[in-house]
Amino acid sequence: MNTAKADETIAHGSGTMTAKPASATQNVGLARHERKKGARKATPSGKSAQVDATTPEHVNVVGHLNRERARIFPRLGAVDYHIDQRQITSTPGGQNAAFSQILLRVPGVVLDSYGEVHVRGEHGGLTYRVNGVLLPEGLNGFGQELDTRIIQSVDLLTGTLPAQFGFRTAGVVDVTTKTGDSLKHNQVSFYGGSYNTFVPSVQLGGQHGKLDYFTTLSFTRNNIGIENPSDTFRAVHDVTEQEKAFSYLSYHIDDVSRVTLLTSASYADFEIPNSFKTFDVNSPGYTTIYDVAGVNTHDPSMNWAKMNDSQTEQNYYAVLSYQRTTDKLNFQASPYFRYGRIDYTPDCDRDLIYQGVSEHEVNDFTTGGMQFDLSYEVAPHHTLRAGLLGQYTSERLDTNTLAFPVDAQGNQKSNVPTRIIDNTGNWSVEAGAYIQDEYKITHNLTFNYGIRYDRFASSFGNEGQLSPRANLVWKPTSITTLHVGYSRYFAPPSPQYVYPSTLAKFVGTTNAAANLINDATKVEKSNYVDGGILQRITPEFQITLDAYAKWAHDLTDLGQFGRAVILAPFSYKRGRVYGAEFGSSWRHGPWSLFGNFSYVKTAARDINSAQYQFPTDELAYIKSHAIQLDHQGEFAATAGASWTTKHDMAYVDFVYGYGLRSGFANLEKEPQYDVFNIGYQHTFTKVPLGHDIKVRADVVNLFDKRYQLRNGSGVGIYQAQYGQRRGTFFLVVSEF
Repeated sequence: MNTAKADETIAHGSGTMTAKPASATQNVGLARHERKKGARKATPSGKSAQVDATTPEHVNVVGHLNRERARIFPRLGAVDYHIDQRQITSTPGGQNAAFSQILLRVPGVVLDSYGEVHVRGEHGGLTYRVNGVLLPEGLNGFGQELDTRIIQSVDLLTGTLPAQFGFRTAGVVDVTTKTGDSLKHNQVSFYGGSYNTFVPSVQLGGQHGKLDYFTTLSFTRNNIGIENPSDTFRAVHDVTEQEKAFSYLSYHIDDVSRVTLLTSASYADFEIPNSFKTFDVNSPGYTTIYDVAGVNTHDPSMNWAKMNDSQTEQNYYAVLSYQRTTDKLNFQASPYFRYGRIDYTPDCDRDLIYQGVSEHEVNDFTTGGMQFDLSYEVAPHHTLRAGLLGQYTSERLDTNTLAFPVDAQGNQKSNVPTRIIDNTGNWSVEAGAYIQDEYKITHNLTFNYGIRYDRFASSFGNEGQLSPRANLVWKPTSITTLHVGYSRYFAPPSPQYVYPSTLAKFVGTTNAAANLINDATKVEKSNYVDGGILQRITPEFQITLDAYAKWAHDLTDLGQFGRAVILAPFSYKRGRVYGAEFGSSWRHGPWSLFGNFSYVKTAARDINSAQYQFPTDELAYIKSHAIQLDHQGEFAATAGASWTTKHDMAYVDFVYGYGLRSGFANLEKEPQYDVFNIGYQHTFTKVPLGHDIKVRADVVNLFDKRYQLRNGSGVGIYQAQYGQRRGTFFLVVSEF
């Protein structure tokens, strides 16, 4: 494919991407014009190197198929923040960093509790794709969607997305995994340090004939599994143990087709952390509220700090893909399956003493679906793309609850709790189809326009929408790229509706809902506009500026409405989000610098679903007043500098945040915070076994900043959370 046919992506610099022309932006860092043996090939660092004439033919087949797959899934005017291996390495923890920390280093991304990040003022709304294939949505818990160890590169796409992207449209996290070829050697690593952190892992990969494989296995144990609810150095009751496995298998049937299988499994145990204070029955936060038959509520062993609640999370998925490419036609078909489960186990007596409720919850999701996408060059200046997606999800929520009966004033009538068992479920079908045309008006002007139709049918609703999309990308000079776009979005809620029959079971108990208003959450429909510029000041230095605005009906939000960390959807009748982002990056030889800043403002009015979860006075206020969303990170900034040579890497990293909301109707604001991190890595090459050994040290929160992410108040906020205190961590990686 010649350069003139390359997609006109706005590839914004954030310190996370290698500088490259917008017309050549691609996944995996591969140049689109590489076509034949001996052509120049982009390396993970973004530099080009001559492909050796002796390179095995199947390696060229891999590169060719990767490039053709990228033609099926172009960015076409979306804002694209590219993260390569060099940036991942210079993030605190490197490949052991949480995936959310990798995303945090791009503009418009704001840190929150439970490892969450918010993109452009949205709560959730992220679509995850692995090698161009949709990863089915899972449950909202503590676990990260993806393991950083599997990543070769990642692109965060946001803004006005082309028609091929539907449903979760706050951002598309498009991951390119490592392969047997990119791994080069097998690796074993040991990472550990503060908070009793211990993380062994192994990466295996290689090529045998037409088979390419990559596997990673890891185990994590530490004493800071969830954010500390107090500003102390160590949280009370916060141990986590996690096991993860990922496998990539690719078989090249011939030069123009292949079959790929992705599988992943994770199992994680979390202790729910407790606030630590000396037991005092006169302390407001620790007053024993309820009497429990047979339990001495004044016994020091009943202290809130000794609460023993825990949560287990499981996630499994498999994606099978068949890809075929010809001169003009490329397509990929991918069936997929995912199962997720959250199991919350309470501390029965203490939960009853302090909350009047002890509830064992099991929530699981099962999703199966199929994705089909194709691209076809119908004319010299037109590339047609079309696709279908359909999936079915089954959700179950089983609860076993102990609660006390109460009188009309809410006073406890008996110290013997009543057991209430409730088992409910939901189902949903999501389907979408799109068609779009990439029209190359001139060599430097591209217009991409399309339309998609989406349908969401569930046990609690049925809606559909026709959504036009359009983007115009203009490259007036070789160093300047501008874009403007419009998208109509259709974002269904997760199928977690609680039925009126469930609420009725708890009337007259300490687990009664705040009210009995219970409208089902509807699909969010929105209009979105975006415009921006990428300017190369020099070949090594570039800046980007982007602005956006969104107007939504039935704006979806998520909240935690109990000690179990299972996020539930609710919505506002009207909402709007607008903001701007600035990014800059500079790379010269071993040096790399980046600096990002973002601003976002949100407003929403009238909670119109799942109202039973909110006090009536707060509902009344929000009905008549526009409030700011709790996850609005009004100001955010990240910056970093790194020095990388063949054997050494050193970095300094900075994160700033301000603006998460708190208080009644989100009328208050959390304080600002700024955190510095540093690290150094050295590679030893002359070792007895003949393979490299890497040694690394990271200091997270260098100045031991005490900062609060949440204070336990705000719409849909349950518990206070503080950011991690200072920690020192070490890594040893050996190849074999």
